[in-house]
Amino acid sequence: MRDFRDAKAMAQTLREALGAKSIPLTHSDSLELIAKLFGQRDWNTLAARIQAAGGSADVPASAPRSPPDVVRQEIAVAAAVLDRYAGFYQLSEQAVLSVMREDHHLAVQLTGQRAVPFFAESQTGFFAREVDAQISFVIAADGQATSLILHQNGDKPMPRIDAAIAKQIADRTAERVKNQSPAPGTEAALRRLIEGVASGQPDYADMTPALAAATREQLPHLQPFLADLGAIESTRFLGVGAQGEDVYSVRHANGASHWRIALDATGIISTAWVSAGP
Repeated sequence: MRDFRDAKAMAQTLREALGAKSIPLTHSDSLELIAKLFGQRDWNTLAARIQAAGGSADVPASAPRSPPDVVRQEIAVAAAVLDRYAGFYQLSEQAVLSVMREDHHLAVQLTGQRAVPFFAESQTGFFAREVDAQISFVIAADGQATSLILHQNGDKPMPRIDAAIAKQIADRTAERVKNQSPAPGTEAALRRLIEGVASGQPDYADMTPALAAATREQLPHLQPFLADLGAIESTRFLGVGAQGEDVYSVRHANGASHWRIALDATGIISTAWVSAGP
């Protein structure tokens, strides 16, 4: 789940989305726009709020952080080893992590996002310089990767899938994005989630294990944020995001919130991000 401390990542997403539509937006302009969405005068004001909340203006506060005295060092890994890691790994029923070799490092791309370079720090562990994220591969006896774990906002294990399944997921997500229709059950699930978090007693059984773990970690920040907004007055479906998640604007008694939510095949919440609404 995300809150206002993810502002810089949101600005990057905004630039990419507009860029895909041939609408140029500078880095600084995107930051200023996101600051306005959060009701702040400018980016510097929002950055100060992020830091005051114990976060970083550059990295989501909920992301795992290395101790400040740890400096990640890139090592050389044989191209043949990198090639064995290349492939597709399933994050959810809507999103796939694609891993590719680029020269002497890996490029990792999540559905709906741009590719990010990852560099080896061990034979099975890799780190990104652009974002606070690492991946580690689970290796079988034959040296092939059977899964990976994304270390960002908690640990997210992802099984390896073949190209045909990856294409099915991509096609299904693309169809949802094209149709722009809400998935059954997301609005009701969103209301339950908001009410549960605001009360400080969310129903963790209504979430996937990964989302439940992230919610537990972020609850001390999310609970007062949603509690201050007050009771839900209305919800409005805005569309389907790039990863197949439903996007909602929620009007509360004392303000608004902006949500992205997705359910898995069993109807439990697999994805949920929140930010302050306009």
